[in-house]
Amino acid sequence: MPVFLLIFVIVMGFCHEWIPVDAKSIFYALSLSIKSVVIFLLPFLIFGLIFKTSANLARKSSKVIIWIIGAICLSNFCSITMSYFIGNIAYKFDLSMQLPDNARELFPAWSFALPKLIANDKAMFSGVILGLVMGWFFPNMAAKISNKAEKFVNIILKAFLILVPVFIMGFILKMYHEKQMFYILSNYSLIFSLIACTLFSYITFLYLLTNRFNLPAAFRSAKNMLPAGITGFGSMSSAAALPFSILGAEKNADNPDFAKSIVPVTVNIHLIADCIAIPVFAFAILKSFGLPDPSYASYFIFTLFFMMAKFSVAGVPGGSVLIMLPILEKYLGLNGTMLSLITALYMLFDPVITFGNVMGNGAFSVGLSKLFGKSVSTASENT
Repeated sequence: MPVFLLIFVIVMGFCHEWIPVDAKSIFYALSLSIKSVVIFLLPFLIFGLIFKTSANLARKSSKVIIWIIGAICLSNFCSITMSYFIGNIAYKFDLSMQLPDNARELFPAWSFALPKLIANDKAMFSGVILGLVMGWFFPNMAAKISNKAEKFVNIILKAFLILVPVFIMGFILKMYHEKQMFYILSNYSLIFSLIACTLFSYITFLYLLTNRFNLPAAFRSAKNMLPAGITGFGSMSSAAALPFSILGAEKNADNPDFAKSIVPVTVNIHLIADCIAIPVFAFAILKSFGLPDPSYASYFIFTLFFMMAKFSVAGVPGGSVLIMLPILEKYLGLNGTMLSLITALYMLFDPVITFGNVMGNGAFSVGLSKLFGKSVSTASENT
């Protein structure tokens, strides 16, 4: 997908001058229509994904749930909070974009919008509460609902992946038409470099921290997780790298059984690279379009909803940014063009992001095993 999108953007750069304005307007309207459908379906996707996660966690012992959820929330919160300061660095870059005059502005050929039946935050909290309650008291029914919800979500996500080029095409043509795309392609390499440096520095710190700053031990831990990271890089899916992640966690952990049990639980919900990349992209895009950077108070609210939304992310290419679109729109003020741009940037950088997610989960499993492995294992046996 990243290679395809990059080729697609380059080809559009050569061809867009020959495309009639009316055709560009139609493609732009089509992109906006797809966005409207995605936003309409998102509450149902969020509910289905987070219901399944909550129901699965509820079937484990209560102490295990507390340890895992608490640690995941803390780790995601720290990563997203750190991104605020990295995002402010990105915002200081010379990313001011000259907005087009009215003569160059592209308007959609039609306007299409679906009503919003339920708010995303209500769908999120409903999924958590119903998933936990049904997982505890009606586990069989919860399992059936989870399976049906998973099938529905997979169908929607696969359809969206097929439509990603069409979804992005209208916005790309709009940015080329308004003389913005060349600037983006030539300047966002700085943002990619900033995110990559931050991500790998943070992961290195985590491996050093979980190995008590013993450099040879940290190197061995990272080396054991490297096959999983490379698999994630190639497949752009943390779930596809899961078998190698489990093997690496078993080699690294003081309590292999505990590490092996938490890796499948955290594979789609503890994603530190997402927590770093998506907010930094958002800061850069806000600067590019001449919008103010968010205050920490508003970013803190964004952090809480972002952290909660991580429990409803699907382990497929682009799944994370898709779920985050309404949160980015509501709490950071990104509009339709900005949302399409952050989707394209995320997809282009997805291999590196997935590599970071997998390697970060490796360090996370080592840390939890060393801190809580024995006590949690004992509690699970007593339960």
